[in-house]
Amino acid sequence: MEAPAENLSYDQVALHRWRMSDLDALEQAICESLDHLVPWMPWATAQGRQQTHDFLARNQEEWETRQAFGYAITSDAAVIGSCGLMRRIGAGGLDIGYWLHPHWTGRGLATMAAAALVGQGFQLADIDRIEIHHDAANPASGAVARRLGFAEAERIQAPEGPAAPGEVGIHVVWRMTADEWKERSAEHAQRATGQG
Repeated sequence: MEAPAENLSYDQVALHRWRMSDLDALEQAICESLDHLVPWMPWATAQGRQQTHDFLARNQEEWETRQAFGYAITSDAAVIGSCGLMRRIGAGGLDIGYWLHPHWTGRGLATMAAAALVGQGFQLADIDRIEIHHDAANPASGAVARRLGFAEAERIQAPEGPAAPGEVGIHVVWRMTADEWKERSAEHAQRATGQG
């Protein structure tokens, strides 16, 4: 199983594989984002320096075992969030997760980070689909998927109910196939060169 590139960029964002040297920057970004994260991220309710350290250590292990590929989202060299490609949806698939510091939201940066992940994910030989999952009460996450051209595939009632305080326990699944991404990328390239 191959791994994606450790450094990616797309428009105004640069992504790099999480490193232990990112501990202070990540801890600061999380602490400043807690009000924004707690409604949607179950892990945010018990966050502290040790949890952040453990997250970075887990990222190293998951990268080595090819189970997940976690990245820092940066803009102007500042850590502004986190994103990743995860092998949680079965053979041939990856799903994407992301969050941004609230100061950086509303600028399209999450969409740029997700676009970098999708482009890289489909360069991996065994990937034929990529999904974005979010709770139905979190339309901002769905807007990222929609802007990238993902199609809503299904809504699933979570048997365990909501996992975080802002959630309603209905998982929205958005999906993009490798062929759809290729076609979309070709259309964008044609428009960029004035041929479409």
